[in-house]
Amino acid sequence: MNNVRRYYFDAYTVRFNAKIVDRVEQNGRIALILDQTYFYPTSGGQPHDLGKLNDTPIIDVSIRESDGAVLHWLSQDSEIWFDDVKAEIDWTRRFDHMQQHTGQHILSQAFIQVAKAETVSFHLSGNSVTIDLDVETLQPSAIQRAEFLANQIIWQNRAVHIREVTLEQAKKLPIRKIPPSQDGKLRLIEIEKFDLTACGGTHVAATGAVGMIKITKTERHRGKLRVEFCCGQRALLDYRGKNQVVIDLATNLTTSLSELVNNVEKLQTENKDNRRKLKAQQEMLMTFQVESLLKQGTKKKKTTIISQVFHDDEFDTKQLRTLANLITQHNNVVALLALSGSKTNLMFSRSEDAPGEMSELLKTALQILESASGGGTAVTAQGGGPPTDKERVEQAVARAEKQLIGQIH
Repeated sequence: MNNVRRYYFDAYTVRFNAKIVDRVEQNGRIALILDQTYFYPTSGGQPHDLGKLNDTPIIDVSIRESDGAVLHWLSQDSEIWFDDVKAEIDWTRRFDHMQQHTGQHILSQAFIQVAKAETVSFHLSGNSVTIDLDVETLQPSAIQRAEFLANQIIWQNRAVHIREVTLEQAKKLPIRKIPPSQDGKLRLIEIEKFDLTACGGTHVAATGAVGMIKITKTERHRGKLRVEFCCGQRALLDYRGKNQVVIDLATNLTTSLSELVNNVEKLQTENKDNRRKLKAQQEMLMTFQVESLLKQGTKKKKTTIISQVFHDDEFDTKQLRTLANLITQHNNVVALLALSGSKTNLMFSRSEDAPGEMSELLKTALQILESASGGGTAVTAQGGGPPTDKERVEQAVARAEKQLIGQIH
């Protein structure tokens, strides 16, 4: 079966004629095999091309493992009844992949020359490009030097050559890595006087078409250093977005770009100080509130029972827990606290010398509240559920308080 992969030596042809030599149906989907194709199938870390055959969308391109045939998958419920087709590849997607993949070759060689760090894996998707290096970390200065070297190679607009060699010939060449071959041949991508590697992807004809390379992120990943980067149009869009963020920040803070970092750091320091002061003031106010609640609490023999329902615009769950902790620092006191509003929260707690099983009291209260749940211990218990009106939450707390009072002799 003829199945010539024209993209191997010509990545720039995006319109061509072909004959359908076979049709494949799998799980309700149809794929076509052509006598020749420029469509790139998913392989080697690079995604497949998109495009059309006779105006019918191609949504996936893959390789059949049994014989290496390239499968052009049609969109759902589509079919082509003619044997001859006019094909068109999505050039925007194709050229983006050419820029990113060629840029990867350049950057991988740059890391070898600057830091002796080999690339062990490569991944290209619609929104990110990464390589994993066989080191766990690199100094920022080394990463910057590798990036600068890669861009120098781009600016020199070096030719990118494609050729095929046998495995025996490959062993005599300075190839970064020789992969296994099924037919005894390797397709080589050579960036003139800089890099030589075996690869089946699509690439630009000269490095200048890559535009530029910008490393955007590095992180440790499974014992390797993952480097995220972007090339060409992606690099422009990345710069445009980040530059707009910087301009907007400078405008909002009424500062120059050169002073932006200093002013942001100053604001962070001020914000940290303000949060510290606010926390101290809140703790002071909460102390006063505890004293007020203790005076208003119900007295039963030696025990003070404080039952109070707050709205969630007064307290949040964390503050409710803090209030309960402050209350139960006093002797012989029980705090039956709750929040109503956007969600319901119950916090029942007692001091060590106070009577009552908080988990049992919580169960009693939760019987009134629909779809609420919770649990705890004899000393403290917490529960909650969806929004409930304040009156209903007050009924639930009142029932728990009544049960507690009945238990105190």
